[in-house]
Amino acid sequence: MVKPRGTARTRGERVFGAVNATLLVLLCVGMLYPFITVLAQSFSSSGAIKAGQVNFLPVGFNLDTYAAVMSNDMFWRNYGNTVLYTVVGTAIAMTLTTTYAFVLSKPHLKGRKVLIGIAVFTMFFNGGLVPNYVLISALEMKNTMWAIVLPGAISVFNLLVMKAFFENLPKELEEAAQIDGLGWYGIFGRIVLPLSKAVIATMVLFYSVAFWNDWFAAFLYLDKSELFPITLFLRNLIAGASTTASEGAAAAGSTTAQVSANIQAVTMILTVIPILTIYPFVQRYFVSGVMLGSVKG
Repeated sequence: MVKPRGTARTRGERVFGAVNATLLVLLCVGMLYPFITVLAQSFSSSGAIKAGQVNFLPVGFNLDTYAAVMSNDMFWRNYGNTVLYTVVGTAIAMTLTTTYAFVLSKPHLKGRKVLIGIAVFTMFFNGGLVPNYVLISALEMKNTMWAIVLPGAISVFNLLVMKAFFENLPKELEEAAQIDGLGWYGIFGRIVLPLSKAVIATMVLFYSVAFWNDWFAAFLYLDKSELFPITLFLRNLIAGASTTASEGAAAAGSTTAQVSANIQAVTMILTVIPILTIYPFVQRYFVSGVMLGSVKG
């Protein structure tokens, strides 16, 4: 219950507010600390990183690793692949998820329970890694973009959230549209989708982040380095840098040593920049989209 304006808070409320604010600040610091540390390491020298001297600020400022990574043609090729996979995969996923969820939201649909059961079944059971690999190979999708974007085209969690959102839309709007002569495609495209901007923005965020961060599917199904996404490029760089560091192949103080020491941090920063840039524009839809699609009533 909201107190009337001008009413003084009790001592217990002030204590609760102070404790709550302190805990939230500590939580934010704990979440930001790893990112700030990685950012500082990306601009630090290898010696400072190895000595554990880097925390919030760079030590021994250098841009050698940024220059080495950004001068790599394969880095930009893989970056473009990730953008392509994310855009195409998100578009396919949103098309399938919205249409499937709209169909499932109609209680008069024949076989509706069967369709819901099929979707929910896949949340708990799957064929396993080897059968999936055999299936992708049999469909001749290896070393193609479709091996990345199609297997994860529908998230059942996102499907059920969007289904619940569509079920909460006023039925009178659809009835009025039918009276005006609109068919189901018209209702879906001209009535339902414009009213679903919050949940659509939320699902676009979910799918785009999932496709952007995914590297394991590419690791399994792609053999050509020119087809790799940036996350697999990052994985290979981390593995190579770790091997170089463990073998002591680079001399201390050399450019190669600096690249080996902080190449993980540099590539991580360059990889997450697009997500950090896009997220502020869609986060305002996040809470309302999830809550409207997950609470029935």
